Amino acid sequence: MMTLLTETHLERAIAAGQHLDAAAKPLRVLSSVGWDDTLREKFLQDGLLPTPQYPSVDMSSSLEAIASARKALEGDHPVFAWLRRIADALENTVHMMAARGTPEFTGHSIALYGCPTCTLLDGSTRVIDMARHLDAVLEDVETAELMLDGAEESLSAQDFAQRLTTRLGPHFGDMAPKVELWDTLSAKALAGPRRIRVRASARFTARDVDQLLQHEALIHVATSLNGRAQDSFPILGRAHAGTTEVQEGLAVFAEIISGAIDPNRFRRLADRVIAIQMALDGADFKEVFDFYHARTDDPDQSYENTR
Repeated sequence: MMTLLTETHLERAIAAGQHLDAAAKPLRVLSSVGWDDTLREKFLQDGLLPTPQYPSVDMSSSLEAIASARKALEGDHPVFAWLRRIADALENTVHMMAARGTPEFTGHSIALYGCPTCTLLDGSTRVIDMARHLDAVLEDVETAELMLDGAEESLSAQDFAQRLTTRLGPHFGDMAPKVELWDTLSAKALAGPRRIRVRASARFTARDVDQLLQHEALIHVATSLNGRAQDSFPILGRAHAGTTEVQEGLAVFAEIISGAIDPNRFRRLADRVIAIQMALDGADFKEVFDFYHARTDDPDQSYENTR
């Protein structure tokens, strides 16, 4: 029989949620593993393997906040269990960030995000098996014949940002996130409740506008805004590593059911899984880069994919 959430329990849960929100705020994983652009130039021009240096990050305040949250969560209730899972994810994130540049980073990353050899819900099919299957099926597909007219139109990051901005208004009104160009960004685009950042050096297609609208805006932005509307638990509006699996799965699912996805996009997702497994199996940066470069004539994009 489930324990009722008494007024006292609710107060403790709210306090714990606020501590966890404070803990999550400084844990910016992607920016903490950013690389200097000079590494790109040295690799593409001179063939030197990247040797990134990661600056130290003080995460003591996050650990203190997580500890405070745990103290408030002693007891048996689904709400407490949910908040404890968030505490576990945040603590693992701290350990992962502290282990940047070391072999220990991989173990924490797998605990948070999974790995290609993890199984799907059927308990037997591995993610890498699905990726290799998709890659093989799509290898000989004439993608251009399957795309809608104009979908392969090449867009600069600025043109892409303008088109996406136009599409956001009808969905979000005054709460529409701003689309901003960034010189240093690990992905081609990243979304938050107030802005969608686009890598200034990236190229896009008209199809990307639909995909990014469904993926970044109507999932990542919309769920962040919805979470921020929950006054008692601000952690619901905070992106953190513990939400990644569901968020990214839902975002790709939105691409599929809206018809925004295409064979190229499917293959890019499959190739990402294959490349991760290559790295786990011991491939170095050059070997993974060559894997990507064989699939595209763009060395800059191959570098970014590998990074």
